[in-house]
Amino acid sequence: MRWLEVIGFKTTKFIEEIGHVSVLFLRTIKWSLRPPLGFRNILKQMEEVGVRSVPVVLITAISTGMVLALQSHTGFKRFNAESLVGTVVALSMTRELGPVLTALIVAGRAGGAMAAELGTMRVTEQIDALSTMATNPIKYLVVPRLLSGMLMLPILTIFADAIGIAGGYFVAVQMLDVNPVVYMRRTFDYLEYDDIFGGLLKAFVFGAIIATISCYKGFNTQGGAEGVGKATTGAVVISSMLILISDYFLTSMLF
Repeated sequence: MRWLEVIGFKTTKFIEEIGHVSVLFLRTIKWSLRPPLGFRNILKQMEEVGVRSVPVVLITAISTGMVLALQSHTGFKRFNAESLVGTVVALSMTRELGPVLTALIVAGRAGGAMAAELGTMRVTEQIDALSTMATNPIKYLVVPRLLSGMLMLPILTIFADAIGIAGGYFVAVQMLDVNPVVYMRRTFDYLEYDDIFGGLLKAFVFGAIIATISCYKGFNTQGGAEGVGKATTGAVVISSMLILISDYFLTSMLF
C-alpha cells in the first residue's frame, strides 16, 4: 500500500499548490484595485518584461515565419497550392505560434528573473522587512509584475506576429518566387480580426500565468542560494507547462 500513500501525498500537495497560487492571484487582483498603483514600479517591470525581451522575441518570430513559409511551400508545391503559403503563415502566427512562442520566451527570460529576484529577497529577509515597515509585499512586489505581464505580452505578440508574417513574405516572394500580389491577397482574404484578437487574448492570459507562477515561486523560496535556483527552475518549467496546457483549452474556446 506504499504506492497509494505516495499518490495520495502527491495529490494533496498538488491541490494545496493550486490553492496557494489561486489565493496569491486573487489577493494580487484585490490589491491592484486599491490606489495608489505605483506607476514607477509598473513602468520598471514593463521595461524588464517587455522592452528587454524584444530582441529575442523578434529573432524567434522572424525565424519561425521564414521556416514556416519554407516548409509550407515545400508541402503545398506537391498539390499546386503555393498561393496558400501566406494564409498558413498568417493564421499560424496570429493564432498559435506568435502568442505561444512569445510566452515561452518571456517565461524563460523574465519569469525566471522574477522568481530569482523575489527568491533572493525572501532568503535575505527583505520581504519580511517590507512587512515590518507596514508595506504590503504583494502590493509592492507582485502587483507591478502581474500588471506588466498582462500588458506587455499582447504588445510583444503583436510585434512577433508582424515580424513573423514579414519573414514568411520575404522567403516566399524573394526566395521561392511566389507572386507577391497573390501572397498578400491570400493573407488578408482569410485572416480575420477574430484570429488576431484571439491570439492577443491568449497572450494576456499567458502573461498572468507567468507573473503569478514566478512570483509565487519567489515568495515561497527556502534554503538559501540553492533554494533560489530551484525556485527559478520551477517557475520556468511550471509556467511553460501551464502555457502549453492552457493554450489547448483557450484554442477550443476561442476558435
